[in-house]
Amino acid sequence: MNKYTEITPEIKDLADLCKRNSMIDPELYRKYDVKRGLRDISGRGVLTGLTEICEILSYTIVNDDYVPCEGKLYYRGYDVEELIKGFTSENRFGFEEVTYLLLFGELPTKEQLEDFERLLERYRELPPSFVRDIIMKAPSKDMMNTLARSVLTLYSYDDQADDISIENVLRQSIQLISVFPLLSVYGYQAYSHYYNNKSLVIHPPKEGLSTAENILYMLRPNMKYSELEAKILDVALVLHAEHGGGNNSTFTTHVVTSSGTDTYSSVAASLGSLKGPRHGGANIKVMQMFDDMKENIKDWTDEDEVRAYLLDILNKKAFDKSGLIYGMGHAVYSISDPRANVLKSYVKQLSEEKGIMKEYGLYELVERLAPEVIARERRMYKGVSANVDFYSGFVYHMLGLPKELYTPIFAIARISGWSAHRLEELVNAGKIIRPAYKCVAKLNPYKPMSER
Repeated sequence: MNKYTEITPEIKDLADLCKRNSMIDPELYRKYDVKRGLRDISGRGVLTGLTEICEILSYTIVNDDYVPCEGKLYYRGYDVEELIKGFTSENRFGFEEVTYLLLFGELPTKEQLEDFERLLERYRELPPSFVRDIIMKAPSKDMMNTLARSVLTLYSYDDQADDISIENVLRQSIQLISVFPLLSVYGYQAYSHYYNNKSLVIHPPKEGLSTAENILYMLRPNMKYSELEAKILDVALVLHAEHGGGNNSTFTTHVVTSSGTDTYSSVAASLGSLKGPRHGGANIKVMQMFDDMKENIKDWTDEDEVRAYLLDILNKKAFDKSGLIYGMGHAVYSISDPRANVLKSYVKQLSEEKGIMKEYGLYELVERLAPEVIARERRMYKGVSANVDFYSGFVYHMLGLPKELYTPIFAIARISGWSAHRLEELVNAGKIIRPAYKCVAKLNPYKPMSER
């Protein structure tokens, strides 16, 4: 046992003390009308800011009542489903175009997009010896920690690191958007070599390739990928690029940016948020849940057997005993998550290409049965449907991506949204974000050491 990581009896005793003196009576949250999670009882978020970057539509108002509707997602006023139909119908990659839209608020012309892609390509390189000196040394088992450490280290290579003028922050943002695929893939290659004894392969990015293509090109030893694989990964990046100012990691961007800190610190803080299994790490949980499901369900087409397994999950008897069916439900959407709907249409194509339609059938069955089981077993204030994590992990699995890269790929996409929100926060120069917390501790007179 490593003496630095061992949980000693002394630590266990202190942890018990910490738990006892940190517990707050749940009734007090009701008494003081605390909006836990910054959400009211119906699940709607407490309004804390304004944005022009993204809108999420999950309900309509009819006679002053909130009526759930099919979910819609808009980037800068454009329906994301229409954006995807637009660039896919023209057989183009879309992530770079969507990044331009998020950052600058309008769709680029052909010339503007080509100039922007050249700018991203120019910045798609790391400082000399960065891979050897930073990424290869002390590799982490968690790629999100590797990514955060790399981002913080890039601060040291920036002569204007603390300049928060819009021009400089935009330059930093575009550079980070460009190098995130390198930091993520190279971090994984170092981990795979040092922890799994795999061959160390570092491919430099290739000029003329999209972000999605370069991820596959750099990751795979033979640098080969199909057009369908690259196009589906590109769509996944577009769907993960942004999701409003209130999601946990983007709200973190606003909170940290409002303090006036540098871009690298802001991005590292958002990465820390995204790492959590309740946020960006959820797709890994979905895959682990399905792995367990496939081991324990004899007939993947038997509705009764699948339903019984889902019931066991809810009753904390199966999988990780958390009581959660991962990939089902969302803080905002109720009837449907448009991102899941879009991904599902591509998942079937890829399942056919990979010859794993039986597995796809299991996903479809769980998607249909889980809301029924949850509605019967839980008191729900809104509907439950599959969210984007339900299918994104399956997509990455079919693309042969290692689980260690699932959340970093989310980050590769979401840094476009974070950057747009950081710039919006700086442009509008609001106050430092500081919500209130009410202290409910009793006042105590000081006791001398001899009387304790």
